[in-house]
Amino acid sequence: MRLHQLEVALVISVQAGLAAALAWSIGHDVLGNPSPVFAPSAAVGTIVAALGQRARRTAELLLGVGLGIATTDVLLKLLGTGFWQTGFIVGCAILATLVLFGRSGAAVGQAGGTAVLLATLAPAQKDLEVPRIGEATVGAVVGLVVVALLLPINPMRILDRDAAPIYQCLADQLREVSAALATRDQQRAVRALDTLRGIGPELDRMHQALSGAEEVVSLAPARWRRRQDVERFARATVYLERVIEHSRGLARRSAMALQYSERIPADLSVGVGHLADAVELLRREHRAGRATERTHQKIREAVQKTGRARALGVGEFGDAVVTQLRTAASDLLRATGCDPTPANEEVRSAMRAGEESVQAGGTSD
Repeated sequence: MRLHQLEVALVISVQAGLAAALAWSIGHDVLGNPSPVFAPSAAVGTIVAALGQRARRTAELLLGVGLGIATTDVLLKLLGTGFWQTGFIVGCAILATLVLFGRSGAAVGQAGGTAVLLATLAPAQKDLEVPRIGEATVGAVVGLVVVALLLPINPMRILDRDAAPIYQCLADQLREVSAALATRDQQRAVRALDTLRGIGPELDRMHQALSGAEEVVSLAPARWRRRQDVERFARATVYLERVIEHSRGLARRSAMALQYSERIPADLSVGVGHLADAVELLRREHRAGRATERTHQKIREAVQKTGRARALGVGEFGDAVVTQLRTAASDLLRATGCDPTPANEEVRSAMRAGEESVQAGGTSD
């Protein structure tokens, strides 16, 4: 996580430095301003916005500048200049921005900053409004150009880094549940459940990364070819969250089955372990851009083992574990891109194969 944060910080730092330099150069050489402060400031403000929010941040920045200018222009003519006028004008500019745009940090900051500059500098320097708007526009556009054309990030690297801890945590905790069933350790299953319940912050980070990746493949021509990969990842994310929810139910019911000393065939533990393997395979195959046949095969093996366990005999909570695993397997198949009907049919077929192997006199691995 620290290495990931350092890498992201370095990329953003380089983007911000390049954008500031370009914006200053345009403000100085093209717009003719000997001290173009506003353009680099707007460029950096666009760059440091969170991934997935830069286009919106740019619009808010320009709206904030415009509203700050309009409010200050009107009130300066009515009230004149002075210490209390400056405070009143800045307060009104921020109030107007909050009322119109809500708690948008970019819009509020730019409206307040513009009001401060114009209210304090207007008596000594006339006609600041047009340069302020022009430089803010140049800076915002330069910021977008840098992140979209000159130094666009790799969207799939962002997605993989933020998704990796989730896939790993899910696979690890499913293995913990598998081990708990094999060793009849109820507390181990409870700990796995608690860990799965605490995965919320990682999911939030993954959603932010997805928003950023979608922004990159929309703005950066060099990354347009990754658009389908990002869309596939977004579809998989929907079903991955369902698998996580089913896995929580699986851990909860496993703990209950152990608490009430129900019969737990070894195949049930093996099936849960195969489901963990399938989660890891899905991430690897998605990252490599390969077909997900190995994931499909491992899911079928997990369901077959679960079918054997049900045929061998399980208790009430054990049967609930079987149901949760089947549902999780179906959603994991959908995460590979499989349509709902074929996914459900594949799970039913694997389940029947497992049950029939017991009826035919098969033995557990």
